[in-house]
Amino acid sequence: MATTVVVSPGSRKVATQSQRQRPDWLFAGGLVTLLTLLAFAVHGYHPYAEDGGLYIAGIKRVLDPGMYPHHSEFVLEHLRFSVFAPMVAAIVRGSGLSLEVVLLLLQLVTFWMTLFAGWMLVSRCYSQREARVGSVALLAVWLTLPIAGTSLMLMDPYVTARSISTPSALFALVGALAFLTPQDSTLAERRRGLALCIVSLALAAMVHPLMAGYALACVLALAAAVPLERKTRTLASIGLFVGGMGTAMAIQSVSLPENTAYLRVAMTRSYWFLSEWHWYEWIGVAAPLLILGWIATGRRHEDNGERTVLARMALVIGTTAMVVALLFAREGLASHLVARLQPLRVFQLVYVVMILVLGAEVAKHMLRRHAMRWTAVFTVLATVMFLAERQTFPASAHFELPASLRSNAPGNAWVQAFLWVRQNTPKDALLALDADYITKPGEDAQSFRAIAERSALPDYSKDGGETSITPELTGAWLEGQAAQSRLSDTTDTQRIAALKPLGVGWVVLERKAATSFVCGFANEAVKVCRLP
Repeated sequence: MATTVVVSPGSRKVATQSQRQRPDWLFAGGLVTLLTLLAFAVHGYHPYAEDGGLYIAGIKRVLDPGMYPHHSEFVLEHLRFSVFAPMVAAIVRGSGLSLEVVLLLLQLVTFWMTLFAGWMLVSRCYSQREARVGSVALLAVWLTLPIAGTSLMLMDPYVTARSISTPSALFALVGALAFLTPQDSTLAERRRGLALCIVSLALAAMVHPLMAGYALACVLALAAAVPLERKTRTLASIGLFVGGMGTAMAIQSVSLPENTAYLRVAMTRSYWFLSEWHWYEWIGVAAPLLILGWIATGRRHEDNGERTVLARMALVIGTTAMVVALLFAREGLASHLVARLQPLRVFQLVYVVMILVLGAEVAKHMLRRHAMRWTAVFTVLATVMFLAERQTFPASAHFELPASLRSNAPGNAWVQAFLWVRQNTPKDALLALDADYITKPGEDAQSFRAIAERSALPDYSKDGGETSITPELTGAWLEGQAAQSRLSDTTDTQRIAALKPLGVGWVVLERKAATSFVCGFANEAVKVCRLP
């Protein structure tokens, strides 16, 4: 007996949408994978550089509690409010892989997740595939773009807690859009969006509470930007702005005056204070707001409702952060608690939204379906970013892979010295270096503690950053600066007088330094010597 199947118009629509979406998800997965490899190739990989070294030292301390017995507060401080280091350590223990391999895999996975979150976000804003591809392609080639006035990049060429909080924040925006703009969404889809938003924010808070707080602020700004009625939207945005001002005022009013010693530390972080900015940093915050303002106030067309909402969100939250920084992050204040919270970090998400919108508009109106245009534009952009990376890390390999650090002769001369220290000094040794060693030519911001796995007196740059947000470290940091100031330029007598009382047994000096100490290692840039 024949069976008749009746397909309702509604079910046919669902089936058609399912058939259309399935290839799009497959396309998106393939595209994001290719762009992840492109991003990795363009931006390089430097796991022990900059903040990457800070986080690796913390992970190593979790894996081996006997490591860094001296000045361990500079290793442990950033672990207080984050599960990042214990989480990575658990992956290392559970997988049986080395820490270096786990970090490399995390770098690739977090790049992929960030680009995929970008695809999901832009898919809610643009129906044309070319626009979506342009958005995510531009995000891939600009993935390490510096964010003006924050000392941050969108994503780092190394793994930190922000490597996880960034894609989590983007997924939170995806979920919030799905929940707050339900014109074509079912109740189940709205619930999934809300769940995605909550889970993403919770994950971000577990690894990086500060960045999670700014992601939550963006979600609230998104809610304020959704209402169709201009009056309601304006009142909600004003309410958010007033709430931001009130929160900053409350934080400032309950903070205690800071002592002179800590003020010396705070003043070393010039990017906290807008009065200290260079002209190009002002362009770096003004340009995204102008671009997003153009999108936010533009005419509504067929599929631009959600991108207009995103642009409004970024415009409101960016403007609020700027005003907060101008009013409550000033040098002359008695307390700098708001400055320590770095409100302009919210521009990380503002930049992502700007890049996604800009990439889509360029693809729609300029590149279209012309393969040569796509090739020429993204080749130029990728080349510029590649050259910028090479200028930032000129003495290091473009890819500092696990095998390169296991080698006895890595390319970076400072890293060679740090590896020698790891292999030839006692585990409980305490070393001293020039306070500003991390900015020396050819050093490439490589972290001594993370590579050498030995304790060191606090340095000016990274340990100074830890001290600026944790005033309790001020005394130890200032003591370290005094003992290591111009260490390579002083005499042996001065070095002994400054370092011996602190328990230092070894010093890392520039090769040009005059000394009669016994130096077990020397190369063209640096030497490692033992104090008598």
